[in-house]
Amino acid sequence: MEALRTGNTNISLSQSEIQHILEKAIVPEHSVLFMQAMSNGKAFLIGPYLFIAGDNKLLMAIGYPITGAYDPEEFDKAIKDAQTKVWARDCIAISPSMPERLKQHIKEVDQYYILPTKNDLPKSMERFTKRAAASLRIEEGKEFTDAHKRLWAEFVGRSPLAPNVRGLYESTENIFPNDSKLILLNAWDENNELAACLLLDLDPKDFLSYILGAHSKINYTPHAADLLFQKMIFIAKREGKDYVHLGLGVNKGIKRFKTKWGGFPAIPYQTAVWEEEPSLSMKEMLQIMAPKQTGLSKTKQQIFSERVSNERPYKMLWEIERKGRKSWIGGTAHFFSYSFDRSFRKLFEEVDTVIFEGPLDRISFEDQVRRKGKNPEPGAPKVIDYLTEQEVKNLERAVIGTTNYFKKSLGLKIPDDTPDVRYYLSETRHWLAFFSLWSSFLKRHGWNQSVDIEAWLVAREMNKVIFGMELITEQIQTMDNIPIERVVNFFKECHNWKSYAKKHEAAYLKGDLASMMGRSVEFPSRTKDLIDRRDRIFLERMMPYIKKGRCVVFVGNAHMLNLEHFIADAGFNIRKCEDFV
Repeated sequence: MEALRTGNTNISLSQSEIQHILEKAIVPEHSVLFMQAMSNGKAFLIGPYLFIAGDNKLLMAIGYPITGAYDPEEFDKAIKDAQTKVWARDCIAISPSMPERLKQHIKEVDQYYILPTKNDLPKSMERFTKRAAASLRIEEGKEFTDAHKRLWAEFVGRSPLAPNVRGLYESTENIFPNDSKLILLNAWDENNELAACLLLDLDPKDFLSYILGAHSKINYTPHAADLLFQKMIFIAKREGKDYVHLGLGVNKGIKRFKTKWGGFPAIPYQTAVWEEEPSLSMKEMLQIMAPKQTGLSKTKQQIFSERVSNERPYKMLWEIERKGRKSWIGGTAHFFSYSFDRSFRKLFEEVDTVIFEGPLDRISFEDQVRRKGKNPEPGAPKVIDYLTEQEVKNLERAVIGTTNYFKKSLGLKIPDDTPDVRYYLSETRHWLAFFSLWSSFLKRHGWNQSVDIEAWLVAREMNKVIFGMELITEQIQTMDNIPIERVVNFFKECHNWKSYAKKHEAAYLKGDLASMMGRSVEFPSRTKDLIDRRDRIFLERMMPYIKKGRCVVFVGNAHMLNLEHFIADAGFNIRKCEDFV
């Protein structure tokens, strides 16, 4: 195995050491090959304790000794020793209990659940698994397909996951194939869609690890997860394992799922997360000094100034409070001309959970929304049938610009990223035509930002719990219900788009919601029926989190008109907020 080189220190594990660790493993994190694949890092030992030095200056310390009894202070000494061998800014420790120095950094307290393979399976589950087995095909595989990507994206998008757990889902694609004994236990339905999947690790000698799992609500089959759970136990018995490591309890629902199969809490677990400030090496000092010596500092300052000049304070924000517990709700724009990065960072320091209308990852949007939008129902009305030839030409000039329009008319080459207006009008669903052509117009006029996506990216970077209130299927259903006449009317008014965008921008930057809504009554997606229905769904799904406090919810601006009153009627104090601008 390639050594990890840090300064003058070489760190590596021999094959015999890896085998020894797997033979003595007592927690899933002792599975060396899996941990290295997930972290894109290297494992090493300090005494009986395993460490993972990941990329991005991350150090994970595993406080479950390979041999001997756990001693908190000995574990702390091992951590300090490891920090002299690798430069780690971000540190994570897991252990049965934390050393005194790290108790102030504890973020999570839980227990590992296990299920002995000698135990009989509960009879009460048999009828459910038989019912699921009648319509599902079970497969053991190692290929992470596009269907797995869609399932993972759907599950992560709708589930409030801790950042480290979300990171496992996001990293799964990169660990196949590898030289570990990881398998995907798949449940395929009668339409060959992936209904559920478990990621299992067979490397540890004494146990099978249940690493991750997901089931689909889009391709839903009742009790698919139960059937896979049963098959997982059979695999553990087949492989001669003493027990199944079911992972952490996490929440009441997951605990209930594990205990109904006979799992029980067996090993205490704590997590501590903290940052270190390691001393700089001579090489790094020279790197810091280099810009001054080479005249690059001016370029850095120019870049910084350009970034700052594109930032504005975020004013479309309301504070929610009840019984001393605070949360926030903000209005967003899918397309915008400025960044709110610093405001978001300041706001997110005060929250644990960031909630959006729906999932915003690339797979959810491109693979599901665009695929659906590009495949209209047979016989569905086409936008182009509602427009005259002159109106289509007017729309082309608005979307691609006058210069590109005349180039196109003359058969000259136009930029490759120029949208084909007539394709969207005649071959896609009306809502995809609207979003695609309107966004292309905005981008041509410098609107290269997205408020909700920027907030999503900052929340990910700051390791916040993130999830969406709606499934992609629910969002597509909403878009299908946008009246085609509203899209047609909006396209006919394309000569007013530039003026409309400027007024929209000015009102948004001021946080002037009433003024914005007054100017956007004919915006296609803002029909009263659609807004009212979704607002009640949003209120129901955000309620547990705003009751608890320390969360921020982002919804489209139009939803704030109702939600401000709905939240107040639910017994919360809600006020326009200037604290994070």
